[in-house]
Amino acid sequence: MFIQHSNVYLMTATRQNCNAASLLFFLHRVVDVFKHYFEELEEESLRDNFVVVYELLDEIMDFGYPQYTEAKILSEFIKTDAYRMEVTQRPPMAVTNAVSWRSEGINYKKNEVFLDVVESVNILVNSNGQIIRSDVVGALKMRTYLSGMPECKLGLNDRVLLEAQGRATKGKAIDLEDIKFHQCVRLARFENDRTISFIPPDGSFDLMTYRLSTQVKPLIWVEAQVEKHSRSRVEIMVKARSQFKERSTATNVEIMVPVPADASSPNVRTSMGSAAYAPENDALLWKIRSFPGGKEYMLRAEFTLPSITDEEATQERKAPIRVKFEIPYFTVSGIQ
Repeated sequence: MFIQHSNVYLMTATRQNCNAASLLFFLHRVVDVFKHYFEELEEESLRDNFVVVYELLDEIMDFGYPQYTEAKILSEFIKTDAYRMEVTQRPPMAVTNAVSWRSEGINYKKNEVFLDVVESVNILVNSNGQIIRSDVVGALKMRTYLSGMPECKLGLNDRVLLEAQGRATKGKAIDLEDIKFHQCVRLARFENDRTISFIPPDGSFDLMTYRLSTQVKPLIWVEAQVEKHSRSRVEIMVKARSQFKERSTATNVEIMVPVPADASSPNVRTSMGSAAYAPENDALLWKIRSFPGGKEYMLRAEFTLPSITDEEATQERKAPIRVKFEIPYFTVSGIQ
């Protein structure tokens, strides 16, 4: 099996059947380690640091078994200065400790923890306004700047926990699926009382990823009308309406509206934002920097079509309208 990163291929071979996912995960961890040492993993960086590469591979894997894949731990006893390297006689305690993802002796003047909930919503809607597919993928991203070996606990409004405690779950709880934790989380504790208990790594990491299968309505609803006039020109009218509360604001909104491949001479007017014709994508790109909740904006466009067309031409393709945006301080799941 192999993966490609930039112009470098990383390959692994095995004599017997193995877990394919674990092999791919190991290769990606090797990429992360190399990027930690070389900034960019490319053919030139490997050629200039082949001695370091050999030393890293010797520590990362022993007799075909993965050992240490934490870049921060490896950097404690494999140190590089330009093209020189120093290897300590004895690995630090953090390597053989149960907490291999965090080194000892960390000290900060000010202890800080930052927790962000980032969710990605993918919705597919047909021409009749019916939701065909709805998928929510989320992640709890943490940045920790704590001294020593801190013990952290985190509780969520998980439906399983609230029902087990006999508490009402209407409108408060969420159903989390496909939960994946960072290796620092004590899984036995989570299975017992749904409490996320862990000793965090130093710096940034993803504490947990999850998925929600509950159907959600589109946060920005888009309607389009297309009119062709005697095969000489086409008019397109697009309405975009935000369907979230007024206190939230969508940013970096991009609405890509497909247009005929042979269209030309665009004339576009918008009530908000700016629009530009992208002939390489056969589309009209409408950008709105700030889209508050409860608002509706319109776009009108007119294109010229060629006067001579092939009567036997194949039916015109019907590409979907694509909408991308971000809403800070807002989660679809309502996770707390």
